[in-house]
Amino acid sequence: MKRVHHSMTLICRIGALVAFSVLIIAVLTQVIGRTIGNSPVWTEELTRFALIYLTAFGTGVALMTGDLVNVDVICDALPGDLPRKLRMLASAATAILSIILIPGAVKYVKIGTLQSSPALALPMEFVHFSVLLLLGLLAAFAALRFVLDWAKIEYRPQSASGAEQ
Repeated sequence: MKRVHHSMTLICRIGALVAFSVLIIAVLTQVIGRTIGNSPVWTEELTRFALIYLTAFGTGVALMTGDLVNVDVICDALPGDLPRKLRMLASAATAILSIILIPGAVKYVKIGTLQSSPALALPMEFVHFSVLLLLGLLAAFAALRFVLDWAKIEYRPQSASGAEQ
């Protein structure tokens, strides 16, 4: 299970790194273009798309590390096994909701085949796919978090002092 967790996290971090790199390049191109006096129109659009994909790749990882706004603050203050059980409940609810939303995301991607972005002329299915990617990754990470909590396998990063964050 830990190998699956590490593999999924690595893939998502690479995806986030690529999206962030594209974001940086697009913004730098825009800044340099404005300095020179001729900023390319496509940079704003590419920046938005890169930010959307950065979010899609980062959400599942953030769920696993506890960096999403959630009930961890309340959970971790509770006694005994209650924090683990509440995390399992939250993970199950997140996975179920994400799975329920996936058919709508598939329809959304199909709508994108009929459209293209104004500046880049990219098929919008590429952009709309980010929603499907986010929901799929969120469902997978939530299910993984549920299984790891159920099996009592530690997955959350440790702080420098060795205590849980």
